[in-house]
Amino acid sequence: MDDHHASQGLGDPKLLEVIDKLVELNIGDSVALPQLLVVGDQSSGKSSVLEGITGLPFPRDSTLCTRFATQITFRRAAHTRFNLSIIPSQNTSKEEAARLKQWKLDGMKTLNRKDFSRILDEVHTVMGIGNATTGAKKSFSDDVLKIEVIGPDQQHLGVVDVPGIFRKITEGVTTQSDIASVRAMVQRYMANPRSIIMAVVPANVDIATQEILEMAKVHDPAEQRTLGVLTKPDLVDKGAEDNVLDLIQGTTHTLSLGWCMVKNPGQQDLKRGEDFDRHASEEAFFSSHEIWSKVEKDKVGVDSLRLRLVELLTAIVRKEFNHVRTEVMQNLKVSERKLKALGPSRETRDQQQKYLLQLADRFQSMTANALEARYAGDDAFESTSCLRLATAVVTRNELFATDVWRRGLTMKFVYGKSKDEHAETEDEEDQSSSDSDEGPPSSQSSHSGDDMVPTRYHVVDGDLDDMLYNEKIPASPDKGVMKWMEKVYTSSRGYEMGSFDVSLVPFMWKKQTLKWEDLAFGYTSDIVSTVHSYIRDLLKEICEEDRVRSALLSVMMDQLIERYKRAMDQTRLILEVEHNPMTYNHYFAQNLQK
Repeated sequence: MDDHHASQGLGDPKLLEVIDKLVELNIGDSVALPQLLVVGDQSSGKSSVLEGITGLPFPRDSTLCTRFATQITFRRAAHTRFNLSIIPSQNTSKEEAARLKQWKLDGMKTLNRKDFSRILDEVHTVMGIGNATTGAKKSFSDDVLKIEVIGPDQQHLGVVDVPGIFRKITEGVTTQSDIASVRAMVQRYMANPRSIIMAVVPANVDIATQEILEMAKVHDPAEQRTLGVLTKPDLVDKGAEDNVLDLIQGTTHTLSLGWCMVKNPGQQDLKRGEDFDRHASEEAFFSSHEIWSKVEKDKVGVDSLRLRLVELLTAIVRKEFNHVRTEVMQNLKVSERKLKALGPSRETRDQQQKYLLQLADRFQSMTANALEARYAGDDAFESTSCLRLATAVVTRNELFATDVWRRGLTMKFVYGKSKDEHAETEDEEDQSSSDSDEGPPSSQSSHSGDDMVPTRYHVVDGDLDDMLYNEKIPASPDKGVMKWMEKVYTSSRGYEMGSFDVSLVPFMWKKQTLKWEDLAFGYTSDIVSTVHSYIRDLLKEICEEDRVRSALLSVMMDQLIERYKRAMDQTRLILEVEHNPMTYNHYFAQNLQK
């Protein structure tokens, strides 16, 4: 590289090195990292601009156009050398990533155009990139080529170059899907809120038609982190220069970071080889041009652009470094917690058994504490209140007792009144509710949907919906119990003398306890649902690995379902027994005769 790459405003080398190391470790996939991003059309002159900035001899052969992102970093050191390596993408398999990392070229003293073309061709092969004629699986890759340029005259700078977008396919080279994949890759890099987008566009075309600027504005709506770079000023039509001048001076299409202009070498310039001095050529062009000579010197030429990029990168790194460090530390803590939750290595059978025994021991100890309400025994009960199983059951027991007391009877008794007062109350209720929705006292189905309430309080969508109870009952008992009892008596009496048929008592008992089945099954279903939720939440607490947790629950599920069904069957048995009343309390018979 020439002397124009000498240091001017080096910025913060240590901070830049830390950011580059984070990029190399793929931290950028989880934390947005400050970076300079070079984007543009394949025909925008992006490669020539990049060559001017970096001094690297990028090939101009269209078949060797960028098929992957390239991270280029510059570091100052006593001796000149080039280091090249591949950073595998995050979605690369472990084996493939290891293979890609094995490819390295370290300590190269020089890097000419011929060698660089050969190296890029080799990188294509290593990444598995090709076209229809080579039989390769892909035309573009998400892997990143890292190029370190180290030397005594280097500025501390880093840029990321991504493939240029294109709209037309090349037969045998690119496909329609390649167009979409390149756009997706470019947009993914643009989406980084801490990136500076260097958008390269030709000066001889209408800026309003440049798709790369539209893509940049999607991810940078305020256009605060987009730097415009105009190329091909020598091809601007006579008379159109004023429009371009307005653009550079910020009169039209204003960008917060502004616009710069560079003149890339032409074919005749390239034929001169090492005799060609780009800096001198650009200086002569811009100083002698009738229009471009009016532009400020710090806005024209690749050397001015390079200094501008150093300033921008230094500013964004200084501004965002503390935020990046905070996010990295937060992610590190989360990862460490997950790693700790995974336990020690489980490669061997003995290690796997030990891991499962540890989970079982934690599950058992926490469940013992949960059943006894010993919540001080583990901090998890404080952070995860749904693990307080005993409390949940006691709360549901109280709700069940209240529901049985308030809604358990089919017909409502009015306590504390004599028989005559009871009858008067019922007459008043009949008159006041003759046009109401109460309906016949013996029919639950007469209640409207608004009068019905659920028997469940803990309804969780999941694996148990089919086996649990979800019926509703009337919100309050029916009225008119005395008249109903008289009707039952008069419709069932026989030849008794001053008494009644004893079979009426169990008959009325069954009628009065019809809701017990709904309430009991609703209660049992809630307890089952509570226990099942507790088991799932406890597994999540003691085992953060989704795959292991799902496997454990799957193994347990059959036995859990069997026990849940047994609980429902036991409830059914109790209801059958209680629906056949029996008592040895002699006061019951005496009170019944009064």
